[in-house]
Amino acid sequence: MTIYLPIAELSVNIFIILGMGAAVGFLSGMFGVGGGFLITPLLIFYNIPPVVAVATGANQVVASSVSGAITHFRRGTLDVKLGSVLLIGGLTGATVGIWIFSLLRRLGQLDLFISLLYVVFLGTVGALMLLESVNAMRRASKNIPAAPRKPGHHHWVHRLPLKMRFKKSKIYLSVIPVIALGFGIGILTSVMGVGGGFIMVPAMIYLLRIPTNVVVGTSLFQIIFVTAYTTVVQAATNFSVDIVLAFILMVAGVIGAQYGVRVGQKLRGEQLRALLGLLVLAVGLRLAVALVVTPADIYSVVMGSAN
Repeated sequence: MTIYLPIAELSVNIFIILGMGAAVGFLSGMFGVGGGFLITPLLIFYNIPPVVAVATGANQVVASSVSGAITHFRRGTLDVKLGSVLLIGGLTGATVGIWIFSLLRRLGQLDLFISLLYVVFLGTVGALMLLESVNAMRRASKNIPAAPRKPGHHHWVHRLPLKMRFKKSKIYLSVIPVIALGFGIGILTSVMGVGGGFIMVPAMIYLLRIPTNVVVGTSLFQIIFVTAYTTVVQAATNFSVDIVLAFILMVAGVIGAQYGVRVGQKLRGEQLRALLGLLVLAVGLRLAVALVVTPADIYSVVMGSAN
């Protein structure tokens, strides 16, 4: 059964799109990530134009993030004040990112730039996650406890000015690195169509030393508004959001996420990180191969509009 995507301007098999959405939703629920860094490459693999894949893929991130953020808010593991500071940087970064996105599209380099960014980020993040999880599993098998953090230990980030107290997170931290982190994630959201949680969460834990119990909920809170803002602006400026594709992905993603949560609860943390690291590396490798392999059709003919 095929359907026509008006913005992408091609017909697709609805069951393949449903399968993609359900699979990414399942992985999102299983690993606790938005899934934007997976759905966008998958759409590109299925010959969806990258400009549409980036702008439309962000919709699924919004849907999954809203559900997760509400759950964390009810549990008291969402720092709204910290999330609001992240949001200031995120909205600013998203605005800059959309300008970069539009510029690259006019120059005709958008597709290559998106693929290169995904190869670099997915390769780096996947390798680091896999290395950390393998080391954790080796320590667990040998009953070697992880080295505890020294109380009161701080690095250069905690010596920056303009500090603010975040009561929910129980930290006293400069707003400069928080805004800078949100700014960077905002750019990635608008250029790559990702929520940025796979970068934000580790940065908040290891760089800003924010307690792990509030990191995920606070990250999802920021992701909701930045991705929603990006989607609206992309639709208004670049006309690249395909509503039909977005609706199918969101419905399938929500269903898949419910089953992913159940499976994720049965696995240990280091096992989840190892599986996610392998998955991220596999997607990055697939994109890297596509960049260097000679395509089947070297030349293409496109009808241009008459002036």
